[in-house]
Amino acid sequence: MRARLLPLLIVLMAGVLLALGFPLAVSVASAQQQKVVVDRIDDTARFAALAQFVTQRPSGSRVREKDERRETLQKELDYYHEVYGIKAGVFFRDRFPMAHAPSDWFLTPGSGDVSDAFEAFEEALRSRGSHNPPQVWPWNEGGRIVVASPVIRDGDVVAVVVTDSPTGRMRAKTLHGWLLIGAGESAAMLLAVGAALRLTGWVLRPVRVLDATTHDIATGRLASRVAAAGGPPELRRLARSFNEMADNVEDVLEQQRAFVADASHQLRNPLSALLLRIELLALELPEDNEEIASVRTEGKRLAQVLDDLLDLALAEHAAADLRLTDIGELAAERVAAWRPLAAERGVRLAGQCPATTGWADPIALSSALDAVIDNALKFTPEGEEVRVRVAAADSTTTVVVTDGGPGLTDDELSRVGDRFWRSNRHQNVKGSGLGLSISRALLAAGGGTMAYERHEPHGLKVTVGIPRQAPVGQGLTER
Repeated sequence: MRARLLPLLIVLMAGVLLALGFPLAVSVASAQQQKVVVDRIDDTARFAALAQFVTQRPSGSRVREKDERRETLQKELDYYHEVYGIKAGVFFRDRFPMAHAPSDWFLTPGSGDVSDAFEAFEEALRSRGSHNPPQVWPWNEGGRIVVASPVIRDGDVVAVVVTDSPTGRMRAKTLHGWLLIGAGESAAMLLAVGAALRLTGWVLRPVRVLDATTHDIATGRLASRVAAAGGPPELRRLARSFNEMADNVEDVLEQQRAFVADASHQLRNPLSALLLRIELLALELPEDNEEIASVRTEGKRLAQVLDDLLDLALAEHAAADLRLTDIGELAAERVAAWRPLAAERGVRLAGQCPATTGWADPIALSSALDAVIDNALKFTPEGEEVRVRVAAADSTTTVVVTDGGPGLTDDELSRVGDRFWRSNRHQNVKGSGLGLSISRALLAAGGGTMAYERHEPHGLKVTVGIPRQAPVGQGLTER
């Protein structure tokens, strides 16, 4: 869930930062250009004041005063171009230069670099100053800013002052401003990612705790509860509701266990008395009486079912005494204990049990392995093999029991381990249908698992999983 929520938050925050960054970058570029334009407007106004009284073309009859004004204007323009590198000129209405710098700069329509200057000149002739030139961006290496102002005398435009400015410094300042914006955006993005990590962690921490607690309850640790101490109010309410549900489920299961245990115990005594009376009755009848034999068999079977029910209730109720156990050694002991019975039935019982450890209740694990091996021997015909293998993975030690019996279908595999369930094909085999259920309950109390699948070419494969790491929150000892 975090993998989906975190990218979404990051994308949203990146979108917000970009939405703010682009207008800010445009504003910085516009401000830099506007500053240059304002400076050029002041410069053209000063030159227009100097050129206001130089209104005639140069000729041999021109008075000395007017020549001096033109010379003064030319000197100003030459100095201006030398210091700032800006082309500047004052041009009569017919584009003839009154004064200009550099000396080879003229206004010629459509002549490349001066096309913008010519357009600005035409605007100024109509008494409209070109104070809003097109925006020049940092990547416009050949971009220039042209500003033109009219020279007005007696209400008429008699000439036009034109400046053509390079934009290198302006573009460098704009780029520097953009770099600062980018650095600020990057820092803000890092802060946003950190905030998103904290936010998602805060929101999802109760979900992770709830998931872990759900897993604990599903694996048999019914006392697990969620600490409703963090996260949004909705998740805290969910944690409290979950705890209430878990309490109710535990109460119901406890009532069910108590009922099964009490019923098994209460029925065991009358059944024992009934079996005793059947034995007394059998003494007065012929020894080969089939009805008495059938009643005796069914009575013993019922007694076994009650004993198994009582064992199942105790297995589900008892807490596991987990210890660091040598699973290989324990499995080898159980194989050795069952080998005489296997030999009696003509079945080969083989064990491959290297030393490996896991956290388990040794008594519960022994009982579970006994039930699994007993079940395998029941259904394995003479001459076949039952094999027990112990292996260690990263987090789990497994005990795999395979047999050479008829195996189970897919539908039967989905039901194996259910209480009282037995395959219709195996109804004649002695048993109550509770052995594997008891084994699973014994393992679940300590965090173990039991899985079933087909064993090729035929038979059943039972995998018992034992955790190699110590479960949290339980009293543990080392064997």
